Amino acid sequence: MWTKIEYLIIYLWVKEHAILPLRLLYILSDILYVFVYKIIRYRVRVTRANLKASFPQKTEKERKKLERRFYQHFADYIVETIKLAHISEKEIKRRAFLNNPELIDKLMDEGHPCVIMLMGHYGNWEWFTSSSSFFRDAKIFQIYRPLNNQAFDDLFIYLRTRFGSQGIKKNDTIREVIHLQKRKTRSCVIFISDQTPSLNNLHYWTQFLNQDSAMLTGAERIAKKFNLPVVFLDTKKTQRGHYVIDFQLITDQPKDTPDFWITEQYARRMEKCILRDPAYWLWTHKRWKHKHEQA
Repeated sequence: MWTKIEYLIIYLWVKEHAILPLRLLYILSDILYVFVYKIIRYRVRVTRANLKASFPQKTEKERKKLERRFYQHFADYIVETIKLAHISEKEIKRRAFLNNPELIDKLMDEGHPCVIMLMGHYGNWEWFTSSSSFFRDAKIFQIYRPLNNQAFDDLFIYLRTRFGSQGIKKNDTIREVIHLQKRKTRSCVIFISDQTPSLNNLHYWTQFLNQDSAMLTGAERIAKKFNLPVVFLDTKKTQRGHYVIDFQLITDQPKDTPDFWITEQYARRMEKCILRDPAYWLWTHKRWKHKHEQA
């Protein structure tokens, strides 16, 4: 009962603010930036440690500037996610623009109805994974880890599925992909693959942002098992509230690739994306909590 009440309170608050135009929400974002960064200092220590380890060649002044730009973007991400509760599908497609969606249509027309997509917590990933109308007759399925707070988990499911996308719980991934294969459903299965693997899944390590990093390998294992094409979503933030994705084919024959080759390709492309402008990556998550020597 309490979860339902909590969800209703959060839902009504989000809907009330989502009706505001984005220009007003960005004023709220400027206030939120001060609150999150200057007052409650949300994960500032984690962010600072991540930036220092990733960019040891930068001066402290340069890292501090990058830190401020990140929290400004992080506040934008929050209000943009709130806006998902009211934004129109036409508006979100204008602001989250796909440069070459024809690549996905081409792969599906060539006999690959299911495509694996790899992206990271860069820019605003919520906008790109929310609408199935980005592609011709294809549905978007996002792999996600349920949040510990049930009310917030329900809220994000609502926001992410308003325009036809569907979520797949991490532990249900293989079963759901099998169903998609059997039904020959034209589908884009999106993995946000820059997270930290669990202790039981430390199978592959590489250098990523100047650090020895464990990489998630689940997307590669599924792609190789079912021979599904793998595409990287290279994301750019062009201006406030506007993002662009370029689709980059990693392989359309994953069974022919060596083990961990796809994962390494993802790491290199994701790193290049981040280095282009590091302020738009999610520096608050504990990406390097596992150490290679301990594993």
